[in-house]
Amino acid sequence: MTRGDDDRLMERLGYVFRDPQLLERALTHSSSVPELRTARGEDIAFTGSVVQDNERLEFLGDAVLELLTSEYLLLNFPEWSEGQLSKSRARIVNAHSLETAARRLQLGDHLRLGRGEEKTGGRDKPALLADAFEAVVAAMYLDGGLAPVREVLTRTVFELALEDGERISESDRKSALQEFLQAKGDSPAEYRLAGESGPDHQKTFRVEVWVKGECLASAEGTTKKEAEQKAARTALAKLQLNDARLGEEVGPNAG
Repeated sequence: MTRGDDDRLMERLGYVFRDPQLLERALTHSSSVPELRTARGEDIAFTGSVVQDNERLEFLGDAVLELLTSEYLLLNFPEWSEGQLSKSRARIVNAHSLETAARRLQLGDHLRLGRGEEKTGGRDKPALLADAFEAVVAAMYLDGGLAPVREVLTRTVFELALEDGERISESDRKSALQEFLQAKGDSPAEYRLAGESGPDHQKTFRVEVWVKGECLASAEGTTKKEAEQKAARTALAKLQLNDARLGEEVGPNAG
């Protein structure tokens, strides 16, 4: 990677490395290490070489991502439970999300790959891109602390999550309903497709959620999954409200 390549990538990152070797290492795939060491006149197994792959940085980057994603969720969704926070963090910091962020930064253009990996399309492989993004996160953290990493994640990952916050917050409603029913010893909820409308490219699905032979709620969505989540949210709220009312009725008579 040339100095000009470094500058263009740092411009997209919005951060200038004090130690450019950290960025180089973050973009160095293990397949390129033997060739790079040979080019330097070193034994390919020379552990003291400045040519190192990005795998250890990936390990650190994963931890930094978890920390800053947790911080982001706590600040932006103060009403969420620990379960919602954990599941939403897993949805935000997943391989697909990191691959998307890597593509936004055009990291594939800057990867240092071995000839074999290059021939098999390594620059466009989702796993390599996600790993490289984690490594770049770690390199930025080591070079400049959490602040620049937070800024990059806000632009490349968190802004999309915030726009999608409603869907993220509902992502575990079916699971929450199942856990609620399980705790009461009830059978699982049953989801039934009640109807669909609209043209094939813009369908609307209506789903009902049934518990113990009773339809508790129904909802519409652009996909069956979305409709199920919305119906589960309404059903869960209804059951929780019924429980609260029963508690109020029993409470005064308990003494």
